[in-house]
Amino acid sequence: MATEIELKAHIEHAESLRQLLSGKAEYLCAFKKEDTYYFHAEAQGFLPSGIRLRIERRTFPDGSEKSTTLLTYKRKKVKDGVEVNDEREFEIRSSVGEMMFGEPSSSHPAAELGDLLKGIGFEQGIFKRKHGWAFCRDDIIAELLEVESLGWFLELEIVVTDNREERFAEERNRLLDFYDSLELAREAIESRFYSEMLKELEGNNVK
Repeated sequence: MATEIELKAHIEHAESLRQLLSGKAEYLCAFKKEDTYYFHAEAQGFLPSGIRLRIERRTFPDGSEKSTTLLTYKRKKVKDGVEVNDEREFEIRSSVGEMMFGEPSSSHPAAELGDLLKGIGFEQGIFKRKHGWAFCRDDIIAELLEVESLGWFLELEIVVTDNREERFAEERNRLLDFYDSLELAREAIESRFYSEMLKELEGNNVK
């Protein structure tokens, strides 16, 4: 079972951090991601964070692009200030053409799968859109990204298959060491999930 150990933090000066990351890590790609979450009342014990349906487009340094549709479910928690996620993820393939962002099509696999999920009793929940740039250093994936309505964040992630407590502490420290090397304040680290922040924002906007 793959386990993600992830740290995220609020960012004030995205462009300066992007330049700093370019000097400290390998640039991987630019990306856009659109996530729709689906929940089922009878599946909360097994799928506490619901099912995420993602449409993703990556643009690589050579100018090539790749679009992917992914179905993901996680069992996630916050431990010592970082997220720990047990994740299962599947790529959805289809013979139909790719969907351009902002141009949904009823024949796109994401739309078809969304209809299927609603047909078997899932309810559509939070929608999240984000874009940014991905970097890699020593197996740490760093994503500098803007989440629509929430602002700019830095995500640092390591994926492990060894779930021993000693391994968690080691990898958490590696994330924090890299974070500190970017001269960012630890007070900016965010322990809430994006879904919690979006729900809170939605509640504050209700008249």
